[in-house]
Amino acid sequence: MSNYKLDLSERLLAFAAASIKLSATLTVTYAGKYIAGQLLRSACSAGANYEEACGAESRADFIHKLQIVLKELKESLYWLRLAGKSSLLKSDDRTLTEEATSLVNIIAKSVITAKRNKLGNE
Repeated sequence: MSNYKLDLSERLLAFAAASIKLSATLTVTYAGKYIAGQLLRSACSAGANYEEACGAESRADFIHKLQIVLKELKESLYWLRLAGKSSLLKSDDRTLTEEATSLVNIIAKSVITAKRNKLGNE
C-alpha cells in the first residue's frame, strides 16, 4: 500500500477514534444520544469502507466503495454540524468538523480522479 493510502487510512482511523471520544460526551441528553449514535455509525463506517476500497476487485468496485466512503463522511459532517448548531459541541470539538470537511474534499477529489481514469482506460 502506498504512503498516501496509509496516511489517509490513518486519518480515517483517527477521525473514527475522535468521533467515538466525542460521542461519549454527547450522551447526556436524548438528542445528544441520538446524534452520537448516528455519528458513530457514519464515522466508523467511512474508515472501514476505505479499507475495503483499497482491496477492491476492480476499478468499478473501487469507485463504488470510495463513493460509499464519501457518503459516510458527508453524513458524519452533517451530524457534527448539527451538534455544533445545537450547541452540543465545545469550541475545541470544532476541529473534528474541520477534519471531516478536509476528508470529504480529499475523497471527493479521489472519486473524480478515479472516474476520469476509468473513462480514459475504456
